[in-house]
Formats: sequence, structure tokens, C-alpha cells
Amino acid sequence: MHRIVVYGVVQGVGFRPTVYRVAKLLGLRGWVKNNGSNVEIVIDRDVESFLAELRKNLPVNARIERIDVSEYSGMSFDDFRILESSHGVKDFPPPPDLAMCDACLADFYEKGNRRYMYAFTNCTDCGARFTVIKNMPFDRINTTMFEFPMCRECNSEYEHPANRRFHAQTISCPECGPRYTLYDRNGTPVPVENPFEKFAVLIDAGKICVLKGYGGMHILCALDRIKYFRDWYRRKSKPFALMMRNLETVERYAYLSEIEREILLSRARPIVLLKKKAGFECLEDASPGLPNFGVMLPYAPVHHLIFQHLKSDGFVATSANVPGEPMIIENREAFALNADYYLLHNLKIHNRCDDSVLRVYSNRKFFIRKSRGFVPEALTIDAKGTVIAVGAQENLSASVLINGKIYTTQYLGDGLSYNVLQYMKGALSHYLRLFNVEHVDTICLDLHPGYTTRSVAFALAKKFNARTLEIQHHWAHAVSLFVDNSISNGVCIAIDGTGYGSDGKIWGGEVLNAGMKGFQRVGHLSEFPLIGGETAVNDIGRVAFAFAELTGNNLKREDDTLLRALMKKSVMCTSFGRVLDALSYVLGVCEERTYDGEPAMKLETLLMEGKPWVKMPDSLVECNGDEYVINVLPVFEKVFECRGSEKRADIAYAAVAAIVKNFVDVAIKSANEYGMKYIGVSGGVSYNDVIVSLFEKYVKQSGLTPLLHDRVPNGDMGISVGQCAIGAHDIECV
Repeated sequence: MHRIVVYGVVQGVGFRPTVYRVAKLLGLRGWVKNNGSNVEIVIDRDVESFLAELRKNLPVNARIERIDVSEYSGMSFDDFRILESSHGVKDFPPPPDLAMCDACLADFYEKGNRRYMYAFTNCTDCGARFTVIKNMPFDRINTTMFEFPMCRECNSEYEHPANRRFHAQTISCPECGPRYTLYDRNGTPVPVENPFEKFAVLIDAGKICVLKGYGGMHILCALDRIKYFRDWYRRKSKPFALMMRNLETVERYAYLSEIEREILLSRARPIVLLKKKAGFECLEDASPGLPNFGVMLPYAPVHHLIFQHLKSDGFVATSANVPGEPMIIENREAFALNADYYLLHNLKIHNRCDDSVLRVYSNRKFFIRKSRGFVPEALTIDAKGTVIAVGAQENLSASVLINGKIYTTQYLGDGLSYNVLQYMKGALSHYLRLFNVEHVDTICLDLHPGYTTRSVAFALAKKFNARTLEIQHHWAHAVSLFVDNSISNGVCIAIDGTGYGSDGKIWGGEVLNAGMKGFQRVGHLSEFPLIGGETAVNDIGRVAFAFAELTGNNLKREDDTLLRALMKKSVMCTSFGRVLDALSYVLGVCEERTYDGEPAMKLETLLMEGKPWVKMPDSLVECNGDEYVINVLPVFEKVFECRGSEKRADIAYAAVAAIVKNFVDVAIKSANEYGMKYIGVSGGVSYNDVIVSLFEKYVKQSGLTPLLHDRVPNGDMGISVGQCAIGAHDIECV
């Protein structure tokens, strides 16, 4: 007899049923069972033939990381069976939630099928996974579906080897499964024969509606009601994602590359940022002043049900939450939103999980928010120990390093909210329970003394008697990029809005020679005053005023006397994000910041139109001891000089290109000095297509290799990944 242990994503994906079918096909005797987070198999012979056949028939969502084979002398059977699960080692996560598969869609649309138009149709290949699981192994008893016992027919499918739902842990039907109910704004059920048809009619009629899905709730409104919706939701300009009927519909509204099509249709079904086509007022309403808009396709049966009755091409589908708070998952809390109608189901959501958001650059995915469809996912690094990292302050995630693998939580939100911090604690507790973690070596946190996530870090350190490690923000950005590209060191241009520097100043335009065990700040933008500190992040005119004063130009404001006084004692800053804010303000693109990144994002529209006609100073680099300083004042002198005589787009493009070119020049100097092959770019500014394309062009011209993100978010959601890797390598030094 032979014992085979398979590690990887092998639970919740139909792996045991596949093992059973392969074993029966080959006439083998033995058994298979879930054991912790892996799968244990015993067969009587022909191991190589069995494994070859298993790999040929691997379920679409399964992923094998490792297979161990050994001799076995325990119990045997005269046939092949699926045994009850056991609680063994837990070192791999459950799969993410996955969009409805084609086979289930066929059942769903087939009249006479007992799952015809059933809102919870799923099988071993699709449906809720991460959002319903409480613990491993992935058995129904460990999910929220345990509250819905299978009826006789579902149980028959579950037990029949030839059935697609053989041992599918989350199956149900209209007889035994969860149900949707339509409610009015007072929480009173609306008596209606078909709640989905009525809900679609209400959306078409312009009502504000709330829909509960797999991992949380969306607020929906019709495409022609977005202006009204903005007033109702008090979101003046922040982009809203759209859900559209199908790919053909999306292609009428947006320009798509082949890879964007593939991602839209993938089982993860994220929100993808696409370039707008002209002539659609609703697109400008959805993302005012931006060149792109976010769109996703239906991924759950309930979405297909709504589109079955909806007349419109699509609708706004934005996370249902009180601004600044986590997405709502409890039915009783939803009514506080004061929407017109609510379509809610009675299945508990164990793990809240927002939609993922990404944009495609070349053949890479730039994750703005990595969540539903992609989480949990393992990132392998060469490190030992157990580390927890709590990230930064905004766009939060947390990460856990276990057995050389980093697992990052779903998107959590911004740390200014107490409830977001509680959400972080819950998400981390869930991961630690899934992997049965009892000992932690290090808790990593950002260097910034004012970040609220520090309280979570210190509480965890006390609980596990673990050491804490403070990590500089941009170093974590750089290392997150290196983990993403499976390298250990390089030169990184870390560009974002705000990060607390080792010198107590605000960084954000940095060139770092970095590795897992340390970094050197080899260059940065020239310092400028952030007038009033954090106030200038929201009042971007203050940053523009500072550059006007520093270059001898006049930017009139009613409070200019006060601002001049504050300039003398304001914290100094090197942030490229704030430089872009100032450019956006000076060029009249955006004078008010109503959401994170708005001025720089709107500037991108101008950059896409710009041509390199405006002459900027060739070299901005000055040497200051061991560091290179990129002096941005000559750029702003030129910007103020050309405002009335040159096209805004050309001024913006020339200014940004000059700064990026000098960033890369400094990075090349450092790479050549230390024999580095790679120059990377990370941080929130690296979502900008024009900036990244300029970066890539200049690096390639030098003969070095540019590094870009793909699996780890460019922005602050990726910080916890970098922190984890640094913390792991710091353990080796203790």
C-alpha cells in the first residue's frame, strides 16, 4: 500500500471526487480524505500511473504545490472510498470565491431543471468558498451552509460519484437552500411572487437598491440616475464601479485589450479599469474627469437573475457601507443605509470580501484592491518563522507568513475607523485559525508613530509574547515589489503620497537601494513644506502655494498671509504624489480633493493627451553628501512660466517626464555602482500608465531590467507583504 499526501489548493475545488473517479477508473483500492488543509490518499498499487492520470484530470481550480509518497501499512479496503475528514496539518488556505461555471449556468437557464433560476446554484467548480468557511478542512460542517441541511435529492447528488456535485460541500436547491427576500426601506418584506423581477423593475425605475451577495452588499442604481445617486450618497466625484450585462455590452462602452477581456471573463471576475469610449454620459457620471471607468461582469446567480429582467445595459454596483466603514454584511445593519429597497438572503457571510479592482498595464495586473476572487493566495519566499504584518494606515491589508508563504487578507479599508481595526483583528484571527497558528515570532508595523494600526500590532505582540519591528514605509513598498518578482534586492523608485521617513520627515519620492535586511536612501525629490501637515493633503492648494512661493510666483489665496507664516514651521516633504497634486492645481485640472488620489488621477487624463514639446531643464539632480537630490523647483518655474502660452497637456507631460527621467537617472547611478540588474517602481503613483511607461522606457534605454507589480498591489495594500518579508529575514539576524 502507498500513502500519498497532496499539498496545495486541494480542498473546496472537487479534488477528492476527482481522486475517487481516477482510482475507480484504474481499478485501485484504498481511500481519500481531507486531512487538515491537505488531502491524504492511500492506494494499493500503480502510484505513477495514478498520479499521471490525476494530473490530467485535475479540477480547474485546484493547484498542487507538493506531493509526498511513502509506504503505508494501515487499514485497507476491498474498493475505493472517500473517508471522513481529519484535523491534520493546516498549511494551505481554502480557495477564493469563484464566478458561476458554464455547467451551472446551463442548469440555471434550463427550464425543468430543479435549479432553474435558483439564486444559489453552484458545484465543486464554482460559488462561495472563502466567504463561507469557518475552519479547515473544507467540509460543510465548517461552513455557514451547515445551517441548511441537504434535502434528499441534493444528498443523492452529493453521494453519487458520476454527479458533478459529488461531495460538493456548498450545494443546495430551492427545496433546502438559502433564499432571498425583498424588503422596503422600513425593513418590511414586500409580498411579491418574483422578488428578482421586481428588484430589476425597481432599478430601471430609478430606485436606490441594496443587494446582498457572496461576501457583502452592493448599493445599486440605474446608469441614468448616477448624478442623483451622488447627491444621495454624498460622494461628489469618487468613481463608482459598474456591472454590465455581458462582454458584448462592455465592448460598446469601452476599449478592451485581449488580456482585459480574459480578466473580465476569468473566474475571479474583478472590476477592471477600462478606457472610456466617447458618447456615453453615464461613464463621465461614473468617473468624472478620469480617462477610464471600472466595470465587472455578473459572477453570482443573483446577478444573472437581475439581468434576466433588467432593461438597462447595467447599473452602478458599489460597496454598501457608511463612508469610511467596512462593507455591511448583516441584514439588520443594511437598513441604516436608508435605501429604497433591499434584496437580502438568509445565508450568513463569515468573511466579508469586497470586489477586487485592477487595471492592466501591458501584460501585468496592477491591483488597486485585491480581494474577492484572488484571496487567499500564497506568495512563496525563502524564509522561516511566523510573522504578522499590519500594513500602513489607508487601503489596508494585513499579512501572515507561515512556513515560507505569505498570505494576505482581503481588502480591509482605512485605519481611521475603529470598525476597520476590528475587522483587521477578525481577519487575522481567521487566518491564524485556518492555519492553526499558536506561536508568532514577530509583529511588523509601519514606522509612522501616529498610525492607528500600531494598536493592533502591540495587542498581537502582547498576546503572542512576540517582538515588534517598525519598518519604514517605502522600504516595505520596495520589498513588496521584490517579493512580487521573486528577487531579493534591487533599486526601487518608491513614489506615493505620504510615508514617514527615517528622519521624521514626510517621504514619497524616493530612490532606494534595498534588500530584505536593509535599505539605503540614495536619492529623493527636493524637500518642500507641507503647509499645515495633513491639512495640505486635502487642501491641495496649499502645496501649490508653497511651490509658487519657492519659485517667486504669485498664487493668490485669501489666507496667503497665514500660509506664509505656516510655511516656516511646516514639516518638510519629498512626496511625488503631492507634486502631482500641485501640478493638477496649478494647471486648473483639479482644485479640490474629494477622495484619495483624485488630483493625480485627473492629471493622468491630461498626461495622456500631452506631447513632449515644452522644454524642461535637462538635469535636476544635485549631489548632497551621500544622497542625490532631484530639484523640482526648476520644473515648477517652467510650469508657471508656460501656463498662459503652452497647452496644459504639453506642460503636464513635460514636467512629469522630466521628473521621472531624473528619478531613473539616479536609480541607474545606484544600480551601476552596486552591480544591480533591476530597477523597480512601486507605490501609489505607479498606477499611472503614463508615468510607468516613461519609467519603463528610460530604464530599458540604460540596458537594465525594469520591475513592475503583478500579484502584489502597487499601493499601500501591498505594504504588509513587504513588512512580512522584512520581518522574516530580521528573525534570522536575532
